[in-house]
Amino acid sequence: MKFNLLKALLFTSIIFVTFPLQAQDADNSVPISKRNKVCLKCHGQVYFSYFNEYLARDVKERMNPYYFVDSSKFMISNHRTFDCTDCHSSEYNTFPHPNQLRFEPLAVCMDCHGGDENFAKFNFEGIDEEYQASIHFQKHNEEFNCWMCHNPHSYHISIRNTENLAATIQYDNEICLNCHMDQSRLGLLSDREIYNMLNKHEWLPNHLAHFKSVRCIECHAEANANTLVAHKILPKDKAVKKCVECHSQNSILLASLYKYQVQEKREKQGYFNAAILTETYVIGANRNKFLNMASLGIFGLVVIGIMIHAVLRKIHSKN
Repeated sequence: MKFNLLKALLFTSIIFVTFPLQAQDADNSVPISKRNKVCLKCHGQVYFSYFNEYLARDVKERMNPYYFVDSSKFMISNHRTFDCTDCHSSEYNTFPHPNQLRFEPLAVCMDCHGGDENFAKFNFEGIDEEYQASIHFQKHNEEFNCWMCHNPHSYHISIRNTENLAATIQYDNEICLNCHMDQSRLGLLSDREIYNMLNKHEWLPNHLAHFKSVRCIECHAEANANTLVAHKILPKDKAVKKCVECHSQNSILLASLYKYQVQEKREKQGYFNAAILTETYVIGANRNKFLNMASLGIFGLVVIGIMIHAVLRKIHSKN
């Protein structure tokens, strides 16, 4: 109860992204595979039915939530064109599924994307190098895999764009919070209890404003211009804690959250760092060179006015 309330507080002002229930993607018009429909007949439902030969009748069961696949999210995910058996054993085509399939190793991103020229622009090799240098891999090795953060049945990379930063921030932060605020998931890797996020970030002014305006990885990962999203998660003692790291003209956010806006804003609006956003204002980072010059000019005129006033008063006092 306590942590559910905390999670609600963290995202009080965030605009949540919802996905409409649909059988195909509106943009790509990809119909759901007939073979996948067979799988989703059970795994896409909260309840499923089957004929129990021992009882000689139909039985209705509750689907294990860990094996439930939201078909609406799957159909707008990046893997929507795949058949289930592209990643899972073809033996799953039989029901009941053979028990030994429970021990089937899960495929990871590099099994498909590594060395593939079709995905070269995403630099999966660079992502894998970052991941292996991250505290997650260093501490847990192969126990921590891609699936821990990226659900292949709902992974939706196109949510990350410059048109809706609030959705991008929420999407990426939920990846972190899915483990760090869920004892059942964290328990797969650690025996420690999850900690209170607000208490851990008590040094941070205005917690909620930060949580809804930046991603966890802005402070907890090393930015890399060659990868779409930073994967080198740093130890907690190396997390960014200096306000000036973000709140300055050389804000580190320019190399992470706002890197896709920088060039466009700089060319069109002439800002020094181009971090002028439609949804977020970064104090200390959003500065216009013309306003800077004007403010210096006004300050100079004020100083000159005071000096002239002082001189006139001195002359008047002598008279």
